[in-house]
Amino acid sequence: MKHIDLRSDTVTRPDQGMRAAMARAEVGDDVLGDDPTVNRLQEMAANLTGKDSALFVPSGTMGNQLAIMTHTNRGNEVICGRPCHIQEHEVGAAAILSAVTLVTIDAPLGTMDPVRFEQSIREKDIHHPETGLLCLECAHSSGAVQDPDDLSDLVNIAHGHGLPVHMDGARIFNAAIHLGLDVIDIASLADSVMFCVSKGLGAPVGSLLCGDSDFIESARKNRKILGGGMRQAGVLAAAGIYALEHNVESLAEDHEKAKILATALAKVPGLDVSEDRLDINMVWFSLDSTVDPYRIVEHLAKEGLLVLPPMAGMWRLVVHRDIDEESLANAIDIMANVLSDAATP
Repeated sequence: MKHIDLRSDTVTRPDQGMRAAMARAEVGDDVLGDDPTVNRLQEMAANLTGKDSALFVPSGTMGNQLAIMTHTNRGNEVICGRPCHIQEHEVGAAAILSAVTLVTIDAPLGTMDPVRFEQSIREKDIHHPETGLLCLECAHSSGAVQDPDDLSDLVNIAHGHGLPVHMDGARIFNAAIHLGLDVIDIASLADSVMFCVSKGLGAPVGSLLCGDSDFIESARKNRKILGGGMRQAGVLAAAGIYALEHNVESLAEDHEKAKILATALAKVPGLDVSEDRLDINMVWFSLDSTVDPYRIVEHLAKEGLLVLPPMAGMWRLVVHRDIDEESLANAIDIMANVLSDAATP
């Protein structure tokens, strides 16, 4: 059985055009700076984000952790919203790799209160750790896209206290499409930004960390420390180039399909779709049910639909370029049937 996969937009597979680009990629040794395809991808990423330079890394997690490692000193505090990917889904890496502490402020849809943020910045005191960095996330992993003006307020406070700002922009292209802006308009808010080519853009591997030249030079050495120095990585970079050249505009189609899915699911009794999380390619919902959610996941899989179990009571479905109209219609039918049966009467 071929399954419809709504677990994440990380499950996308390269199409024939992308595979052809990978096959003909010119390569060199990237650790020595000799891979022309990697260099071209990095130049593209820097231009798109308005930064001086960029660094190709295997994953978004490595990109975020390199930013933290490069911006901060051991013992610093890093302020971020709760929840965010850095805090929730990067395995405590900031403490392990950079010896920093994450200070979290409630930000369920990604925008923390500026007053709370400023209050969390440490004053100079022999007893206190120093605040070293503000981390933002746009688009937010809740499925919401923040108002750039609200993010700008946080950035201005951070810079007023001499703090650098890093943006986890894993889905920054989704955010830009939702806002009707260019990526550079969002990326310009932060001193460094990471974005993924391996999610909705459809490349099999890779993310880009972007910033000024000195920052990226230091991050390059830190990448080597983490074992992220790849050799003939142009084969992978070619997929990223293809994604940026061919797959950005189709993200809007994913957003529309997510809204179609949300509208259909909202009609299922016992299911409550989160309307404030429908900005990009995600649908979040809660289900009034006494059935073990893992049994629901298993039932859906048997019917041909892959989803993840709920997180803190919330289910997430992610639409992506491999979900065509027929797959979407079938997913809606399967979800409606299985979840109607599982809902509490």
